[in-house]
Amino acid sequence: MRDRVDALDWATLTAEVDEAGSAQTAPLLTPDECREISALYDDVGRFRSTIDMARYRFGSGQYRYFDHPLPDVVAGLRAAFYPHLVPIAREWATRLGRPAPWPDTLDEWLAQCHDAGQARPTPILLRYGTGDWNALHRDLYGDLVFPLQVVVGLDEPGVDHTGGEFLTVEQRPRAQSRGYAATLRQGCGIVFPTRERPVRSARGWSAAPMRHGVSTVRTGVRHTLGLVFHDAA
Repeated sequence: MRDRVDALDWATLTAEVDEAGSAQTAPLLTPDECREISALYDDVGRFRSTIDMARYRFGSGQYRYFDHPLPDVVAGLRAAFYPHLVPIAREWATRLGRPAPWPDTLDEWLAQCHDAGQARPTPILLRYGTGDWNALHRDLYGDLVFPLQVVVGLDEPGVDHTGGEFLTVEQRPRAQSRGYAATLRQGCGIVFPTRERPVRSARGWSAAPMRHGVSTVRTGVRHTLGLVFHDAA
């Protein structure tokens, strides 16, 4: 996983995240690997909890939080992405005049989370059926937050499902909100802000709050892998 993530065009991805608030990678997983991860959904013993989105008015559909130990591919992707996202996180903090508490390695950062009482793993496997959707939200699980996260597509749009576009909405300073929609390709990841991102303003830089979600799945079944880089309280 590290070789595949390292080989991505990080200069272009960084520029796209800065410009639009999200960026889609080249393929990272093969179709067979995607199907293997999707199949884990039915192995309930690998997960610490299952969330029914309709019950909590989060939308419609279901997702499960992985338990320790994480599957090798999930842990590998999480560890491989982190060092490439840290420079972006630190640059954003500098622009906003905020501290940048994120160390160089994921293990060090997760140790800080655990010391603060955030010890539950947060990688998520999501399953949407026909008619399901995910409300706009943020994945915040405690005081310690990593400002970027990644979602990986596990099914082929137009074949396994239709609809189910990945959505982000940016609340612009003193202006109407701006939305983005992306078709998440199989095996590819989308990098996007966890809570907010810096945008240029008349006074320098301002924090633009952002939320993400999923449009209604019109037909079929859609699976995605969510990689959050802080653990939960």
